[in-house]
Amino acid sequence: QVQLVESGGGLVQTGGSLRLSCAASGLTFSRYAMGWFRQALGKREFVAAIGWRGPNTYYADSMKGRFTVSRDNAKSTVYLQMNSLKPEDTAVYYCAADLWGSGSAEERPYAYWGQGTQVTVSS
Repeated sequence: QVQLVESGGGLVQTGGSLRLSCAASGLTFSRYAMGWFRQALGKREFVAAIGWRGPNTYYADSMKGRFTVSRDNAKSTVYLQMNSLKPEDTAVYYCAADLWGSGSAEERPYAYWGQGTQVTVSS
């Protein structure tokens, strides 16, 4: 069955960096757009996405210039490099997969989701 497993979360100080990874199995990874979303209090929000072809990438406005999404199809893994972290970046971060997707900011196209990894940024 399809599994998406996030890792790399943790506690970091303001201004620090983290790199999240999402390892996929049970699917043909290269056919899937991969998205990152996060959820603090309330609604889950879009963070970044990369299309199935790559290298098209998309970011929420507040992440542009700080976060970078990338993929390694040989390893069936998508990454989210997060720099200049702020306390408001504290959330559970999820990766998701969308077959033949272009990298949507909406949740609906994503059929598969990981369990999430906690990122906490201390002030």
